[in-house]
Amino acid sequence: MPANTIEAVFLTHAHIDHSGMLPKLYKDGFRGGIYATTTTCDLCNIMLRDSAHIQESEAEWQNRKAQRAGDELVVSVYTMADAIGAISRFRPCEYGQVIQAEEGIIVRFSDIGHLLGSACIELWLTEDGVTKKIVFSGDVGNIDQPLIKDPLPVEETDYLVLESTYGNRLHEKPGNTVGELADVLQRTFDRGGNVVIPSFAVGRTHEMLYAIRQIKQEGMVSGHDGFPVYVDSPPAVEATGIFLQCDQSCFDEETAALVKQGINPI
Repeated sequence: MPANTIEAVFLTHAHIDHSGMLPKLYKDGFRGGIYATTTTCDLCNIMLRDSAHIQESEAEWQNRKAQRAGDELVVSVYTMADAIGAISRFRPCEYGQVIQAEEGIIVRFSDIGHLLGSACIELWLTEDGVTKKIVFSGDVGNIDQPLIKDPLPVEETDYLVLESTYGNRLHEKPGNTVGELADVLQRTFDRGGNVVIPSFAVGRTHEMLYAIRQIKQEGMVSGHDGFPVYVDSPPAVEATGIFLQCDQSCFDEETAALVKQGINPI
């Protein structure tokens, strides 16, 4: 299907494996609306620009090598201009809001507990006087995760399109992960070392910051009061600002209670 014939895109969440080709879609001629939750729109504003920078840098690096070797030059998958164009097509939606997106298309986003702003998408499609409901699960979060709410159930649907990364496997019951992290910090600091944690810029980084805040607040590491924490990623720093500025209704009860007490949860 040509990109310029697509009327609308519905995005479950901001992770780049879901949103990362939107600038390519724009480059190919798409000019419809991209519907997503408000927080997903805010996060994509960071992540798509960062991805475009990587695409351009990668193409530049490959072309320097190609010129030396006399090979054909490459073109980046998309550019910063394409990313900014895609960002301009976003249509922010609130959780639970019923929206007439296009003729014959009604949409509602429900919290699915995977990432700040993540959603399952309920679509009511009407054609020739017949309406059917399709639900796209998106990436479904686990329960009892820090910061964000548990996934909300969907009552009914005619068709379900389901994310199934884990197949028929079950998650292990979570242990005392904060305590385990505190033990690692304690052992490493006692030896005079530093702890380096590779982490996704959006989501996982903020779960780590939430855990480290708890470790500091509860004095779970002794003899190293006030140990510094550095977030060495511009997109992660920008995303942290979105976490701190978003509506408190996005947070779980524990995190919302911290915010009400004037405590920065991350």
